[in-house]
Amino acid sequence: MSIRPVKKVIKSKPTMEGAGVHLRRAFGFGNTSDYDPFLLLDDFRNETPEDYLAGFPWHPHRGIETITYVLAGTVEHGDSMGNRGAIASGDVQWMTAGSGIIHQEMPKGDPTGRMHGFQLWANLPSALKMTPPRYQEVKSEEIPQITDDDGTHVRLVCGNFWGKKGPVVGIAADPIYIDVSVAAGRRKTLPVEHTRHAFAYVFGGSGKFCNASGPLTVPTESVQWLDTAPPAKAENRSLILFDSGDEVTVQAGDDGIRFLLVSGKPLQEPVAWYGPIVMNTQEQLRDAFNELEKGTFLKEQGK
Repeated sequence: MSIRPVKKVIKSKPTMEGAGVHLRRAFGFGNTSDYDPFLLLDDFRNETPEDYLAGFPWHPHRGIETITYVLAGTVEHGDSMGNRGAIASGDVQWMTAGSGIIHQEMPKGDPTGRMHGFQLWANLPSALKMTPPRYQEVKSEEIPQITDDDGTHVRLVCGNFWGKKGPVVGIAADPIYIDVSVAAGRRKTLPVEHTRHAFAYVFGGSGKFCNASGPLTVPTESVQWLDTAPPAKAENRSLILFDSGDEVTVQAGDDGIRFLLVSGKPLQEPVAWYGPIVMNTQEQLRDAFNELEKGTFLKEQGK
């Protein structure tokens, strides 16, 4: 087995989306080939209601899947297929936009004003870009939870991990999406199939993601490989992009560490992307926006 070296460590960057929602973007809207089949990861943890209550009013999606994982508060949603509901603390919504959907997502804080969660975008292969849209709503109690002998705790959103299977099914990129907690001072190695692209996103505590050569972290994107003082640890809101290998290793800090670990099989297809619509060619992209203008964007009702 080989430990995956770390390509880079990136701090998520403040940005604004929707009708004025303040969030932090870990990656997206750039060259995302290193993350293929994933396109974007937004961290929408916020404790100031005026910074998120404007929400994400009606907007279209085509050609992708959006994965919303809520940790605190709720996200109320509605769509062009007539669905209505709310994603609450610990819940996941996996939306396959496919041929097209128009929806809205309106965050509501918990009683203390906290709205915490993440949204990940996954690309659809060309053969499934125009598949009928669908939702997979997963309540918190449906997500398998696994605790290893050393106390490492995993919530398994999607995929197969440690002999368990997550509740989200039928996803083309066959992703594995887990929420990992490692206790203070513990060193933990987690399997990641070598054919996958993989990244981690830290949202609690801190730790060192180690290279095969020893328990050192790797340089950040602004530091050269030959520098002698690599960063001491990956802290809250840090994205870690891994190179190839069979497993990742983390050394938890004094307060432990909690992070998302996500991997998927790369599609290796061209990407034509503008806003919430992701296709393979510029012509397909133009067609999608022309259809929006003409009112012919929505194709089939999902199930």
